[in-house]
Amino acid sequence: MRLLVLGGTEFVGRAVVEAALGRGWDVTVFHRGRHAPPAGVRSLHGDRTAPGGLAALAEGEWDVVVDTWSAAPLVVRDAARLLKDRVRQYVYVSSRSVYAWPQPAGQDENGRLVEGASADAGQTDYARDKRGGELAVLDAFGEERSLLVRAGLILGPYENIGRLPWWLTRAARGGPVLAPGPRELPLQYIDVRDLAEWILGATEGAKDGAGGASGAYDLVSPSGHATTGTLLDACARVTGGRAELRWTEPDLILAAGIEPWTQLPVWVPPDSELHDMLHRADVSKAVRSGLRCRPVSETVADTWSWLQDIGGTAPQRPDRPAVGLDPAVEEKVLGDVKEREERALGD
Repeated sequence: MRLLVLGGTEFVGRAVVEAALGRGWDVTVFHRGRHAPPAGVRSLHGDRTAPGGLAALAEGEWDVVVDTWSAAPLVVRDAARLLKDRVRQYVYVSSRSVYAWPQPAGQDENGRLVEGASADAGQTDYARDKRGGELAVLDAFGEERSLLVRAGLILGPYENIGRLPWWLTRAARGGPVLAPGPRELPLQYIDVRDLAEWILGATEGAKDGAGGASGAYDLVSPSGHATTGTLLDACARVTGGRAELRWTEPDLILAAGIEPWTQLPVWVPPDSELHDMLHRADVSKAVRSGLRCRPVSETVADTWSWLQDIGGTAPQRPDRPAVGLDPAVEEKVLGDVKEREERALGD
């Protein structure tokens, strides 16, 4: 299989490249040269946002291209138009954010999509940008040669958003840790390596003219594959067991003004529209097509190992805000919780 990855040096793209190399595929990586790609690939340089930035892709044929772009849709449009006669299948790593808000619990790929997206648009907002990227691929490759991978929360080694790295770093610091309850709250996420393996498995049919999978797939683990408890327990365990998880009621966390998802990464309160959207989707289509999800303990342990290998500080995408809770805020909330508990015992 001849694979072209647009990007391929960070997080999702890198995981796809490494998985393809592990299968013995012939891999070409097109990137700006800011980060070194994995060994064993053919490397082409260019800036997709600059005039003439796709010149290095003017020649060459591939079975599959994988694109993870998440900004202006017109960048995807230009790449898809350039490659449509020299690539059999275009895989666009999109997002479940393309569905219109609110997303009810149990929604699948038939959910209503955001409005106002265009393949010709510059950068707008994340949801419309991703949907615009999908439209750009469909316009150039048609439905039969397009695979739209609508990923949910992505975790694992190489993460450059900071969610799981923050929890690991916080657990490693030890002491009382504000753990947002309830412990049994179901989570949905996808290990980046499981995402990569599913993409490659779904596209193997694109070789020699056979058709790979096409259409839209929601790619995230089944709801409850992990819980807040199993995730944070794993973080505490792999970092040495110095963290003391203090499980705290959601109402107390929200009353303190703490922002779910950003200040307490991954977590959103139960019985909310946001939890229905992020952690209660129907992903049976992906499961039927071969999605396999490794245990949360493996994802956490491997991410911790990677963090240690790179010196303990995770890379941070410049276009995404930093996540995590200020230690002073955490200390104050834990103090308030302790005081409340002591009063309750006194009464």
